[in-house]
Amino acid sequence: MDNLVDTKWLTDELAAPDLVICDATVYPPGDGRDARKLYQAGRLPGARFFDLDVIADPDSPLPHMVPAASRFERLVGALGIGNANRVVFYDQLGLFSAARAWWLMRLFGHRQAAVLDGGLPKWQREGRPLHSGPSPLPLPAHYRTSYRALRLRGLGDMLDNVKSARELVIDARSGERFYGRAPEPRAGLRSGHIPGASSVPHTDLLSSGQTLLAPAALRARFAAAGVDGKRGVVTSCGSGLTAAVLTLGLAVAGLPEGALYDGSWVEWGGRSDTPVAT
Repeated sequence: MDNLVDTKWLTDELAAPDLVICDATVYPPGDGRDARKLYQAGRLPGARFFDLDVIADPDSPLPHMVPAASRFERLVGALGIGNANRVVFYDQLGLFSAARAWWLMRLFGHRQAAVLDGGLPKWQREGRPLHSGPSPLPLPAHYRTSYRALRLRGLGDMLDNVKSARELVIDARSGERFYGRAPEPRAGLRSGHIPGASSVPHTDLLSSGQTLLAPAALRARFAAAGVDGKRGVVTSCGSGLTAAVLTLGLAVAGLPEGALYDGSWVEWGGRSDTPVAT
């Protein structure tokens, strides 16, 4: 299964017994919409709700941080996902948070995971079927992880990289936020970016219909930011969600996926001891 699948492919596969579909919607800070309620109001047939704020580290003060392997195994298994399942993630915005769930699955060693291109909005525009109401509880499954640490970066890694510049950091936030010309949506965060980082707003990788650009266009956008396929890349954003859109874009473009900075700007910009450039 490819990392990105389209609505026709998914429609043709809906009846496959090994396929699990998950809504992995998280709305931006201050949006106010309730992703779980909207999931119950209209979801893809058979979809389960993959709550990125629950399948996360409950002890971290930062939002939706990577959980311990044991917690991931327990919560993913409770969704009826086993190691042999193919899993397709979508979100209610088009392509915003679903890539985070895809990246999490791959971080824990699950290769048969994909993102639905265009998400729920494209599915609805095409008049494809939806279910509503309470979703039935899935039969729990046995799940075991195979953690791939090289796909993750923490604060210490990023501080070291400011000095070494060994890896290129690409930032998925808007250019206005990256350059410190617009305030952060979360209170208490400084404005600007990690020194040496390049700006690649995740929206630059999307069409007007919230589908990912073609591979050649993705490669051109990444090349303009300094991605050459040789130097390692670390993706970052506000809180680790849209950084995964960049990671997905790298994969679809045929470039090395690199790693993702989990704490992203909510961690870096929320501290007083990290350097900030504008």
